[in-house]
Amino acid sequence: MPLDKPYEDIPGTTIFDADMASKGFHLNQFCMSLMKAENRESFKADQRAYLDQWPMTEAQKEAVLARDYNAMMALGGNIYFLAKIFSSDGLSFQYAASTMTGVSEEEYRAMMLAGGRSPEGNLYTKEGS
Repeated sequence: MPLDKPYEDIPGTTIFDADMASKGFHLNQFCMSLMKAENRESFKADQRAYLDQWPMTEAQKEAVLARDYNAMMALGGNIYFLAKIFSSDGLSFQYAASTMTGVSEEEYRAMMLAGGRSPEGNLYTKEGS
């Protein structure tokens, strides 16, 4: 019997639960491999070939190549593991978060300094957001 997951109805929110962990297992293992310098070098030398060593879905591989962090999260990626990718690219968490929110890094920084994103519209879909 599937668990009731009321959090699946929150627009713009991806919850990393046991099902997502299972879905993204190989994607997250790939990310963790980037903790080793020799693996980062292999990945940078030929990203597709390195990704093809992992039993990830094609959609997961394409999301990594496109650096589409929202897609990676939807495909089971955990942001703390995905950080290994943008860190390997020499990018900050702030930069990656800005790409996920659709604003520039400067706009993201200003938004966070002003207290974060407005909760307006972040209701359950069934509540009529």
